[in-house]
Amino acid sequence: MKTISTTILVALTFVFTGLIQAQDFQGKAYYMSKTTIDMANFGRPGMDEDMKKRIADRLKNALEKTYILTFNREESVYKEEEKLDTPGGGSSGFGRMMMGNFVAGNQYKNIKTNAFLQEQEVFGKKFLIKDSVPSFEWTMTGESKKIGQYTAFKAIGKKLKYGLDVNFGRPKPGEENKEEALTPEKEEIEVVVWYTPQIPVSQGPSDYWGLPGLILEVNEGRTTILCSKIIMNPDDKETIKVPSKGKEVSRAEFDEISKKKMNEMRQNFRRGGGRPGGGRR
Repeated sequence: MKTISTTILVALTFVFTGLIQAQDFQGKAYYMSKTTIDMANFGRPGMDEDMKKRIADRLKNALEKTYILTFNREESVYKEEEKLDTPGGGSSGFGRMMMGNFVAGNQYKNIKTNAFLQEQEVFGKKFLIKDSVPSFEWTMTGESKKIGQYTAFKAIGKKLKYGLDVNFGRPKPGEENKEEALTPEKEEIEVVVWYTPQIPVSQGPSDYWGLPGLILEVNEGRTTILCSKIIMNPDDKETIKVPSKGKEVSRAEFDEISKKKMNEMRQNFRRGGGRPGGGRR
């Protein structure tokens, strides 16, 4: 296998200029994101399997989402596709509170300036995460497969794990007062992606980028992101807007804020309460 740094791959990307010569070039890619739950460690001790299955089925709607990546040669914005809620399809209990009070907004990245911005909302308070795009060192495996009409190639990389890693169940006996829900700092995880040089832009869903072609599939832990449709140079081009709303914080600062709010919410949920801090922000 051959390892190529992100910097070299970005340079290689611009060798393939056939599709992106036009100054107003733009593309749209639609992705389905699915996250599975570790059912072996799900729920409170002694919960029967039928109950686990019913809860997992209700969480499924919240853990399967469709996103749209709008991109050009240098910029992209990744946002959730708006859709109507399915009646009775939401989660319940702690899961519902978590989903309703930690709301992810648009993600923007500029691979020329290395800028990364994301809007986030926590209990009604808006934040603007401002950071650099992550640096990947991709290992090319030489494997290929078809994704729709495109030939995709496999690459393996590592990234820092950010954000909350939530167990929706109740705590185990003796762990009622234990703070939890945030992945340890600077934990590296392996990711597997598939990209296509047939669309020669160094873009991808979420914060992924850095390959000589659009990333069509991502496998990260229990989450899979798969491209289902691509529209090249749509008739109605969309302005790629840089997110600007919310209190500016770094990614590390936002994780600390989320961890604090999550643990407050867990404690209130265990006591049968509501919002963290009794509704204070």
